[in-house]
Amino acid sequence: MPKKVIIIGSGFGGLASAIRLAAKGYDVEIFEKRDKPGGRAYVYEINGFRFDGGPTVITAPFLIKELFELTGKNYQNYFRLTELNPFYRIFNYEKKFFDYNSDENFILDQIGKFSDSDKDAYRKFIETTKAIFQKGFVELADKPFLRLSDMIKIVPDLIKLQSYKSVYRYVSGFIKNDFLRQCFSFHPLLVGGNPFDATSIYTLIHYLERKWGIHYAIGGTGAVVNSLVKLFEECGGKINYCSEVSKVEIRNSKAAGVKLKSGEFVQADYIVSNADVAFTYMKLIDPEYRNKYSDRKLRRMKYSMSLFVIYFGTRKRYTDSGLSHHNIILGKRYRELIEDIFKRKILADDFSLYLHMPTITDSTIAPEGCESFYVLSPVPHLESGVNWLEVAKPYRDRIMNFLEENYLPGLQDNIIAEHYIDPLHFQNELNSYLGSAFSVEPILTQSAWFRPHNRSEDIENLYFTGAGTHPGAGLPGVLSSAKIVEKLICSND
Repeated sequence: MPKKVIIIGSGFGGLASAIRLAAKGYDVEIFEKRDKPGGRAYVYEINGFRFDGGPTVITAPFLIKELFELTGKNYQNYFRLTELNPFYRIFNYEKKFFDYNSDENFILDQIGKFSDSDKDAYRKFIETTKAIFQKGFVELADKPFLRLSDMIKIVPDLIKLQSYKSVYRYVSGFIKNDFLRQCFSFHPLLVGGNPFDATSIYTLIHYLERKWGIHYAIGGTGAVVNSLVKLFEECGGKINYCSEVSKVEIRNSKAAGVKLKSGEFVQADYIVSNADVAFTYMKLIDPEYRNKYSDRKLRRMKYSMSLFVIYFGTRKRYTDSGLSHHNIILGKRYRELIEDIFKRKILADDFSLYLHMPTITDSTIAPEGCESFYVLSPVPHLESGVNWLEVAKPYRDRIMNFLEENYLPGLQDNIIAEHYIDPLHFQNELNSYLGSAFSVEPILTQSAWFRPHNRSEDIENLYFTGAGTHPGAGLPGVLSSAKIVEKLICSND
């Protein structure tokens, strides 16, 4: 009889873990709270539009392709990837933009639009990220950090690579132009980090993007999710929707199964939680079984910011708007706004935005002649005390008015589909502690061994995959966590 694995949640970490374990012969069953798979990568379907709910930037695509190869399949028979150029179009507050891709000469030309003197500095900067990428991603991203000794071994390398510096400080050691510093330091925000606090290890994202590019899946990220579900089911796996787990049952200090909200108990030999780590410990496991991860310890940890996201579709195209597929629109304040979000935890009057315009690349996700958008504003998590029941609509209006006045003329008269989410959605629908969008904040003292481990330190046979565990948020991190879980469970048998 194959051993039974229950996976809580069908985000990318849960699906990847499920496929890896099913391919190894385990009997794997997923329990998903919502009516569709994906977790944060849920797809909203409104008036003929398909909106990706969460991740839209696909990097290190080999980690997805690997899942198909494990089962002897070719991912191209399931979905199609296309590489984007530019990766991002980054606007300053004057609407001047910097296009970013993997072509060094092109990037140097773009840098020259703002600061000729920073061209050589960029060459030196990007060369240093190669060593950081080699250590931080190639060597460590799919290795479990279960013992303090695992961390101690890499301390000399971390010091040598200056990981005690923040991303912004590290970038500023090379780049002098203020706007270019912002262009090369915003990446931690993509994984829930503050560029002024996140360890400079995250500059490896620059090299990772250059090495493998940034991709988009035709049909949206949801096409990848659906393909992974199909692959999992072809491996004999089972996925249950509208099946929320209310408790992890512990017997003799071991995870023995899960209790569903319906009252049903399902036995398991192993449990993998793709739910938020803090939520899993505080809401699904009784306190008497938690020595290390007590409520007090979890509340003392730092959590990433939250997000306000508007999904909207228009009856007209905006092909002459000057926008690209991925757009970063930076406000006049950079450090101050980030400190409002992460430190002061206040909802500022201004904002910086990520504007996704996928119909530039893929017309299949919207009705003919229509344009699809998703605009995201980082906001403080719920520790801020902001009453989103009152401020969500006015905040939505401010963002849409800004886009209409600056980038999308006549926008609000042309909207024919719209939906928005705020920190309450992350807390109530996605079961994320404090409504954090990326779980545990990626600072040095909450990385590797200091981050919640992929194998529970309190409960035997309980494992974690996803953003809140090692190595962290973002598709490469989440998919790497699934590789770790597979190794740990297989080595236990």
